[in-house]
Amino acid sequence: MSTTNGSLQQAIDARRTFAIISHPDAGKTTLTEKLLLYGGAVQEAGQVRARKNRRAATSDWMAMEQERGISVTSTVLQFPYKAHVINLLDTPGHQDFSEDTYRTLTAADSAVMVIDAAKGIEAQTRKLFEVTSERGIPILTFVNKMDRPAQPPLALLDEIEEVLGLTPVPMNWPIGDGEAFRGVYDRETRQLHLFERTAHGAKQAEVEVVSLDDPRLAQEIGEQPLAKLREEIELVDHVLPRFEEEAFRAAQITPVYFGSALTNFGVQLFFDSFVALAPAPGPRRTADGGALIPPTDEDFSGFIFKIQSNMNPRHRDSIAFLRICSGRFTRSMVVQQPREGRELRLSNSHSFFAQARETVDEAYPGDVIGLISTGHFAIGDTLCTGSPIEFEPMPRFQPEYFARLSNIDTRRYKQFWKGLSQLQKEGAIQLLFEPQMMGREPILAAVGELQFDVVSHRMENEYNTETRMERLPYSVARWVDGPAEAVDALPWNRNALRLENGEGKTVALFRNEWMLNSFVEAHGGDTVRFRSIRDLELIPVA
Repeated sequence: MSTTNGSLQQAIDARRTFAIISHPDAGKTTLTEKLLLYGGAVQEAGQVRARKNRRAATSDWMAMEQERGISVTSTVLQFPYKAHVINLLDTPGHQDFSEDTYRTLTAADSAVMVIDAAKGIEAQTRKLFEVTSERGIPILTFVNKMDRPAQPPLALLDEIEEVLGLTPVPMNWPIGDGEAFRGVYDRETRQLHLFERTAHGAKQAEVEVVSLDDPRLAQEIGEQPLAKLREEIELVDHVLPRFEEEAFRAAQITPVYFGSALTNFGVQLFFDSFVALAPAPGPRRTADGGALIPPTDEDFSGFIFKIQSNMNPRHRDSIAFLRICSGRFTRSMVVQQPREGRELRLSNSHSFFAQARETVDEAYPGDVIGLISTGHFAIGDTLCTGSPIEFEPMPRFQPEYFARLSNIDTRRYKQFWKGLSQLQKEGAIQLLFEPQMMGREPILAAVGELQFDVVSHRMENEYNTETRMERLPYSVARWVDGPAEAVDALPWNRNALRLENGEGKTVALFRNEWMLNSFVEAHGGDTVRFRSIRDLELIPVA
């Protein structure tokens, strides 16, 4: 998507690049679909269902996602909305998360947090919020599923403040809940938006906008619900804070919107408010002393936050996802890759709508483009023109799950290792080996347990290999630093399993923190040190 006859500043001001975060089943993917519907990117919103007679969601492109009705990998969706260009980073919504989720959040300028109105703040929402808040990016909150029995709105606001430490500022107020949910009251315009349900929420909801003093209201929603609504609005206006842009940009407050993604109630109101409030792309900090690179800088810069292979069966290639931070991208431009000290010509560039791709000739800060990877890119790479710079490194997370993977059909040896190599380059898993067994049965390390299912599925469907996965009883990993003879002399056993990565660095697996602490207390010291996996670079070149 490009602009013509416009300045770089105008292009930047039009961009909104954000991620959606939530606990499983809070309605994240449904909300994503409805934003696409209201943005005109799809004519009919697809429902996420496991049954085969339902369409899969637009944002779920992997075969495993469409079969299970869940999102297991981050997706980039770009589409116009009114005068803006929306870059939506759709993150996985299953019971555990991979590093892919966290790295995707580094490419976002803001986040939308989706909360189930009946369940409130849940574990994975809290986990993702912590990662998001570490970056200090603004968060907007959509309280979803108001068309079902819900907690009292004030209780939900209290929970947001107590659990997350954010001051919630309701931008609208729900009119009932469950079957009695009729719409929302907009605090800014002081008008009620009453909605009509559509079949399965596939089309935009019909809305009637009326004043709080409209005499027809009592008939529309009932006298008792109207009296309760007026009482709640008076309380909210007198007790709860008003929106302050400075506090929002500083991630101190979160504007809260009530609605139902399933029925489309409140979705357009939320989206209109989102594009008005969410920040355009801002400056990015570099790793060398923390200099800030403004998006208006004439020199082009960006960083690679994701690598994905086989997105489209017709294109058996590997794509590096580049978030543009400054300047203007043009196809076939020559850039520097400071990590390797080389120059690269970016000829094969694409924009995305889930798995669909088209050639992109120019792009601007905030945009995410895909580059065909020819083996030169690594996650975290900075690409730039002008003076070489490198942005802050990608976050690292400690793997907590381990499994041994066996190749059942020895005739598929090459395909087996090709698949594993590619999955490691994507950062989906890390490969470890028992000493003297390099190249035989690898041990996979992952941040989220579902990644093992993803590996098995993709090895079978994308690389035509049959594998056997054996889960291992370990939950803690540490690098082991020290002289080779000292490391060799340690009493390695099944409670302290010695492994190596592809470069021969020693990694120790322990069944739990207690066993780790006991082993380190007995055998650690100045000669041999045990270091957290996240302290060191593990992601290899793609």
